[in-house]
Amino acid sequence: MAISERLKAFLQASKAKYAAMKHPVVYTAQEIAAAQHVPGRQLAKCVLVVTDRGPVLAILPAIHLIHLKKLKAALGAKSVTIAKEADIKTKFPDVAVGAMSPFGNLYAVPVIADQELGASEDIVFNAGSHTDTIKMRYRDFASLVKPKVGAFGQPISGPAKKSKSKAGTAKRSRPQAHAKKPARTRKPASRR
Repeated sequence: MAISERLKAFLQASKAKYAAMKHPVVYTAQEIAAAQHVPGRQLAKCVLVVTDRGPVLAILPAIHLIHLKKLKAALGAKSVTIAKEADIKTKFPDVAVGAMSPFGNLYAVPVIADQELGASEDIVFNAGSHTDTIKMRYRDFASLVKPKVGAFGQPISGPAKKSKSKAGTAKRSRPQAHAKKPARTRKPASRR
């Protein structure tokens, strides 16, 4: 499967500047970023979510995870869940599952972009297959899609956990060092 024909036709009709790129078959956003030699903050990861109002395509940097409570608040929704594979196949029938572009508008799916994605001048995203990506200016993407913008991404490492010390000041908790267990020695079997 190559670049989605629907996406290619839309970009050509809009006269948007973009670069189509190929890479070996990969499936995760971090693998795509590595294969394309771009920082994870520049790779736009697309996640279909289902809300009480219908499906929404959430776009965020590859180095972030969706914080569902923040996304729910940004959307003003009562409920938000990650879509199932069957939902993706139904909404995006002409692309490989997990290889949607951030152009939800081509499928009548509203788009919300994490504000961190706009910090990158250029973005790279899936183009409908697990071997094709497109690179374009974020501002061009935003003018074509007109996504709602919100703060719902969370760095993959997660927020720093804090614990209270006896003095009442917050400090970062450190993982406990685990002592290595001594290696078990095996007694030689006695020969009889």
